[in-house]
Amino acid sequence: MKLANLAGRAVLVQPSTGSGAAEAIDIAGASDGRFGPDPQQLFDDWERFVAWAAALERADAAGAVSFEATQLGAPVPRPRQVFAIGLNYAEHAAEAGYPPDALPVTFTKFPSSIVGQDAVVELPVGNVDWEVELVVVIGREAHRLEREQAWDHVAGLTIGQDLSERITQLQGAAPQFSLGKSFPGFGPTGPWLVTPDEFVDRDDLAISCRLSDETLQSSRTSMMLYDVPELLVRLSAVCPLLPGDIVFSGTPAGIGNRRTPPRFLAPDSVLVSEIEGIGTLTTRFTAAPGR
Repeated sequence: MKLANLAGRAVLVQPSTGSGAAEAIDIAGASDGRFGPDPQQLFDDWERFVAWAAALERADAAGAVSFEATQLGAPVPRPRQVFAIGLNYAEHAAEAGYPPDALPVTFTKFPSSIVGQDAVVELPVGNVDWEVELVVVIGREAHRLEREQAWDHVAGLTIGQDLSERITQLQGAAPQFSLGKSFPGFGPTGPWLVTPDEFVDRDDLAISCRLSDETLQSSRTSMMLYDVPELLVRLSAVCPLLPGDIVFSGTPAGIGNRRTPPRFLAPDSVLVSEIEGIGTLTTRFTAAPGR
């Protein structure tokens, strides 16, 4: 199942039987109001929603409509908690100057930074960097999880960019990770949520991002130091994970501030992030007023 936010309304995405283009089924309409139009509220009744969606017949969705990717918002528009993981790929830890056995670090991106597909992000003064990431969406409350239970609490996966303004992030004696990564628009996610059962191997997905035609990052999620179950075990040992929470699971090597010379995003840049089995997330950039 693919779940999307189409112009603020929760929809199911399915291939068209005609042209092959994707179509959207409005969930509130198809369920006769059993589930509302708000994408965020679906996670509060996730198990009942999944059961309904699994039983949905195409005849029950006669009102399916085609749509443009530019109409899609963040699949999880208002998460209560946003967890973000740093240094979760060995090659990225090495390029960032940390030893290969450095423990992944946990921080947050404030929820006001979350945006969706084809967002136009204003670049603040500073050095804005890219970090493509697999984003995990929680479907069932989880506290003190065992590893074998972890995937049962996942609603789905999506693509994210952990955009980072490096001067704000790294200035001072103590880094300001969360602040430097939470400017407006610094949490693009999308294009939709894909449930774990859609993947041949949910623990081994190709992940990459490119600027124009140049590939900047390319790896596989199986190269994570801590895979999705281990991350959820460690996070839930401290914090209850709530339905609709999201976890940015870390980025592979290839970030801009570790290149020679360093390279950062510029106005008019178009960043395309891709994860196998999910699709592509496009993010565009413009200069902030006075930049």
